[in-house]
Amino acid sequence: MSGPAWERSVEVRTAAETHALAAALGADLETGDLLILTGELGAGKTTFTQGLGEGLGVRPGIISPTFVLVRIHPNLPEGPRPGGPDLVHVDAYRLDSAAEIDDIDLENTMDSAVTVVEWGRDRVEHLSDSRLEVELHRTRGGAAGAPAAGAPAAGVPSEASADSTAVDPAVEPGVLDFDTDDDDEPRTVVIRGFGPRWAEPPALPGFEATPAERLPQTSERNS
Repeated sequence: MSGPAWERSVEVRTAAETHALAAALGADLETGDLLILTGELGAGKTTFTQGLGEGLGVRPGIISPTFVLVRIHPNLPEGPRPGGPDLVHVDAYRLDSAAEIDDIDLENTMDSAVTVVEWGRDRVEHLSDSRLEVELHRTRGGAAGAPAAGAPAAGVPSEASADSTAVDPAVEPGVLDFDTDDDDEPRTVVIRGFGPRWAEPPALPGFEATPAERLPQTSERNS
């Protein structure tokens, strides 16, 4: 499988900027798109997904699907993109293989939704020939790198009962998952595009991104 076609980095200073960046990206997403989201605990993965949901025009109230594995957030007919895709939000932390991903039947929703998978690296690439990978890194005050797929992370329960799928609950919208003490700590958001759908990077209006670095098309390497 080919490596990324390009890579861009964006510096964001607050949770609100992270949300706004994701909303700009979400406006470019279409039915069938796959996005793999990686970052340490408290880095802002749920905040980023909330922004994607705003850009897609789905029902607000996105929270982490940690204990149910999958949440489906339907498109709002009265929203900015009526008739647009739903958002399927997956937490793959406790799923050890592509086979376990297949057990939750994401293939059945790919044709009607944008699929966002936290901790999805080396687990969900088989779902589509194109994808975006987004990494959230603290630029100070914490580990800069994101953990490898399957690596243990502090604060994640080792055992928990989980349903497989849930439609989004009626929760208070706008809840951010940045660590309380780090709300204004800058993050670096790294975005990579894979496959024909993402031969060119998204525009991300309103954000200064590093020029898209064109990367040689080499075979991917498992990390």
